[in-house]
Amino acid sequence: ELGWISKVHVNRPAVVRHAERIKKWKTVKGNWQAAWLLKAVTCIDLTTLSGDDTPSNVHRLCFKAKHPIREDLLKALDMHDKGITVGAVCVYPARVIDAVNALKAAGCNIPVASVAAGFPSGQTPLETKLAEIKLAVEYGAREIDIVISRSLVLTGQWEGLYEEIRQCREACGEAHMKTILATGELGSLANVYKASMIAMMAGSDFIKTSTGKEVENATFPVGVVMMRAIREFYWQTGNKVGFKPAGGIRTAKEAITWLMLVKEELGVEWLTPELFRLGASTLLEDIEKQIFYHVTGSYALQHDLAMA
Repeated sequence: ELGWISKVHVNRPAVVRHAERIKKWKTVKGNWQAAWLLKAVTCIDLTTLSGDDTPSNVHRLCFKAKHPIREDLLKALDMHDKGITVGAVCVYPARVIDAVNALKAAGCNIPVASVAAGFPSGQTPLETKLAEIKLAVEYGAREIDIVISRSLVLTGQWEGLYEEIRQCREACGEAHMKTILATGELGSLANVYKASMIAMMAGSDFIKTSTGKEVENATFPVGVVMMRAIREFYWQTGNKVGFKPAGGIRTAKEAITWLMLVKEELGVEWLTPELFRLGASTLLEDIEKQIFYHVTGSYALQHDLAMA
């Protein structure tokens, strides 16, 4: 529906002012804070995307995915029997089999997500992108995080972008597809909104802010624009599309602010792993430290959270 795209206008000053207000929101305290943090844990895509990834560090990541918070801390909160795990484990396609096997050995059903489609630059031929997606699914990935070709957005080739994402969606088969917009490289908030709409029209299950490899990753102005696009798409079609901020989210306070923003813009029904994820590799460590402090009243030492 190119008519939707041609009418898009984003009031950047208003978005920026709103984002500045978001930064000043007061966070929750005490038991409320602990509850929000545990909710955040269930929405984390626990990620390792390094050139030196090996089977052993992927196995370690999977163990942490199943046991994100120390058992004694969960017992103190009376949450030890609630099955709290992260939302997914995210790795490169070459490490998918390692992650699948580790999670299977651990006896848990956490999905494995894989980045694909020329991650992170997107500068590979479409045929290569589709082959990479199909291989990742074949290896056992249940979620695929694709990355778009930014040049199609910057040159206004909206039909070309739609077709690329549509073919990626087809290659994913039964796997859920998260479309990474790499918003820091799209040039304007209007382009962010348009790319969000095109991605949803083409069948994306989630839209995601960043690869985590750009200079600018998840920001509140971008988050507001993408969530407004999700809301508009839902009003127009009745289809709920998920949202995933990723890159640069490192503290428990930031995680809670993102949860609060989703609640304000999209509603409580979006605060589930099915419709909201946080892409992070170091965030879980800070969340566990905050929960440790809430339970014990003291700050965690290095050996207290050895698996963080």
